[in-house]
Amino acid sequence: MLPSRVSAAVRQRSATDLIEVIVDLGRVPTARYTTGELALSNDEVADQEIEQVVARVSEFGEDNRAGIPRTLHRISAIRNRAGRIVGLTCRVGRSVSGSSNVIRDLVESGRSILLLGAPGVGKTTMLRDVARMLAEEFGKRVVIVDTSNEIGGDGDVPHPGIGRARRMQVPRPDAQHEVMIEAVENHTPEVIVIDEIGTAQEADAARTIAERGVQLIGTAHGNTLSNLMQNPTLSDLIGGIESVTLSDEEARRRGTQKTVLERRNPPTFDSLVEIQSFSRVAVHDDVASTVDALLRGYESEAEVRVVDAEGEVELIERVPLAPDTDEPLRFHDEPRRAREVPPAPGGPQKRILPFGISRSRLEAAIQGTRSAASIVDSVRDADAVMTLRPYYRRRSGPLKQAEERGIPIYVLRNNTTTQMERQLMALRGEGDVEDPTTAALREAEEAIATISFRGAASVELTPQNAYIRRLQHELATRHGLRTISKGREPFRRVTVLGEGVPAGLPWTEARR
Repeated sequence: MLPSRVSAAVRQRSATDLIEVIVDLGRVPTARYTTGELALSNDEVADQEIEQVVARVSEFGEDNRAGIPRTLHRISAIRNRAGRIVGLTCRVGRSVSGSSNVIRDLVESGRSILLLGAPGVGKTTMLRDVARMLAEEFGKRVVIVDTSNEIGGDGDVPHPGIGRARRMQVPRPDAQHEVMIEAVENHTPEVIVIDEIGTAQEADAARTIAERGVQLIGTAHGNTLSNLMQNPTLSDLIGGIESVTLSDEEARRRGTQKTVLERRNPPTFDSLVEIQSFSRVAVHDDVASTVDALLRGYESEAEVRVVDAEGEVELIERVPLAPDTDEPLRFHDEPRRAREVPPAPGGPQKRILPFGISRSRLEAAIQGTRSAASIVDSVRDADAVMTLRPYYRRRSGPLKQAEERGIPIYVLRNNTTTQMERQLMALRGEGDVEDPTTAALREAEEAIATISFRGAASVELTPQNAYIRRLQHELATRHGLRTISKGREPFRRVTVLGEGVPAGLPWTEARR
């Protein structure tokens, strides 16, 4: 399809690493390879040469893209102000069987997966092979929503690279979200494959598809998960980020400002894959927990996978993600390490400073649990501090010094030997002390079971902060039950209602 002098120059070199050929009016033609750019001629491109290429390819659509029937090649046009084509980007399309083996476990699990990466990094190539894998190897009913004919190729007959998957073409780019919904409603798919989700309407359509129980495999532009979290249009794909105002007590308990960022909804995509290069990806297996951890200032991890020339995974490593930086994570750099936590009792001796709690009861708790711990009188000598909530709120004296020194502070519910024993056991990984979020969700699950299987009219849960209450609301909703929130902060709590029990408030108000 290219001008003869351009195609002859391309043939002189192996095309295995050729990415695209650039033909711009008044400039020399250029070929872009994985190793860099190469000028193909010393003569500038003329009008007739561009017209020659345009006449040989299919008609350009509203997105200024055209193709060659039954191939995956893409020709993109640059127009002048009058609408005349003055430049062409001729990208080589390839079907690479096995390119999705690096995420085969995620695909087979039935989770919705979002592929993230910069333009030209191989998102569409991997997406195409995922569609083939699902249709042929796993026998799923796969429908591809192909906006620019990049996944299934140009023409009415799709490229064999998608296997037995079916392909729906999109008449114009702004109708992509409509075709996504049409695919679900008309063709009973088990999997929907969509390339380049880029608008709020497409993000809404993706959420609708996921809520109907259809596995969704899609791509979006971006380098890292952090980029997506900062994108107001596409952040809904990972649950949406919103600003929440906390009560004074909750802000003090968290040690944060009153206005914080939290995840608004369950993510549309269960897992996210950052495509770093053709041979390297970073996998976020559980998007919800990763986003929550980063928003709350905790460190999370990505699973980096490296594949060899045959497409087999040759290296898997866990790399920390730092929440306190705006810079994108570069996996070839030395990863940031989490701050080391002082050894808990049961290992090396831990020195504990009691502040506002009974020294004699703490001694009895140490003896009763046989913990490797001793009591000290100064922050300078302490590895940890134990105190009560009223003292922790004020952050005065030794507590302020402990925070400045980075010494862990453990806040007890009350000044009893039992509470101290529970904390000592938790420090060495024993006992029954649970993470507050886990305990709250366990309580919600028990309430759901009490209503569903024992016929209870309603169950009132213990007071929780806004973030945990939202999780409890979502959990009950997934089981088909209604919920309302009662009381004022910090004693606001969720009540799970059985069938036929009036909530007393409109549903939207009750959920709020």
